[in-house]
Amino acid sequence: MTPEQLGFDSQKLDRARQVLQHHVHTRTTPGAVGLVLRRAGIVTCWAVGHHTYQPNATPVQINTLYDLASVTKVIATTTLCMLFVDKDRLDLDAPVQYYVPSFTGKDKNRVTVRHLLAHCSGLPAHVHLYENQRAAHDIDIRDAMLNAACQHSLIYEPGADTVYSDLGFLTLGKILETIGGHRLDHLVKQHIFEPLKMNDTLYCPPPHLKHRIAPTEDGSDLRDHLVHGEVHDENTAAMGGIASHAGLFSTAHDLSKCLLAWLGTGIFPKQSIPQFTTRANIASNSTWALGWDTVSPGASSSGRYFSDKSFGILGFTGTSVWGDPIRDLGVILLTNRVHPTRENIQIAHLRPEFHDAISEALIE
Repeated sequence: MTPEQLGFDSQKLDRARQVLQHHVHTRTTPGAVGLVLRRAGIVTCWAVGHHTYQPNATPVQINTLYDLASVTKVIATTTLCMLFVDKDRLDLDAPVQYYVPSFTGKDKNRVTVRHLLAHCSGLPAHVHLYENQRAAHDIDIRDAMLNAACQHSLIYEPGADTVYSDLGFLTLGKILETIGGHRLDHLVKQHIFEPLKMNDTLYCPPPHLKHRIAPTEDGSDLRDHLVHGEVHDENTAAMGGIASHAGLFSTAHDLSKCLLAWLGTGIFPKQSIPQFTTRANIASNSTWALGWDTVSPGASSSGRYFSDKSFGILGFTGTSVWGDPIRDLGVILLTNRVHPTRENIQIAHLRPEFHDAISEALIE
């Protein structure tokens, strides 16, 4: 189907591609893939730029694999939570301690699964768990780090504030593995990726895929080499590449399959979707739904036009997914803006400009 058949003005829509090209030219990111969809199908997909800034760098293709960073939180963890809730295997209002008895400490008996998903559990944003494992000789460092995340003290009363928390999602991963009886990568492959035919979405990509992967940072706290084909997030890297808050690699087309399902066109239980994409309204002034974020008034990465029913997620490496069920619109943006360094924060301008250009091309 043509963009016009799907409700877009092709000439205006090309402005979004030009936004990507401009930001590649000004070194916001070496390259990018942008995809636009409606429930009836994919409108268009652009690939611009290169994997790196080197003279002979590999051109970005629409099947280039990107490190999703925190987009993992929704594609893997939140989606699996929703599926387990629908099957009555997970109770959102159950205490975390019901599933993870080691989740102990002051006020932690009050923390529910819903608190973790809405980022209002009382857990801090981020802790360098890997630093405590560098000198450790634990047989399973991943288990040790998960346990350390679950045993961390709260920094505020559950439900009283909002702090976007990797530790909260690591705890969710522990819960899901307890319920599912397998490691997270096996669970998401079985319940999400295989049913949706997301064949390019995976943890720990094998060496033969490296040529398709956009590198991230040139050195980091844990590594003194170009991070390429391995996860950028240090905690996830120390855990062997498999975590519930980061670690997935994927393509724009694969992510479109999951986003379309969240927009109600696929195999996901339609009756369960709204409670995950609607603001949780637990902590005051929070924009968070369950796992998904919603539009922030005045300054959203989705730009100026996405409806208040929209849901989205950003990844530190320069990735994002936004869906608007009211306007029947989905946008996926994949970049490696942390190459060569995470200090480059111009993505904050690219994201809203890109989404606005797409919205302005809609024929409404």
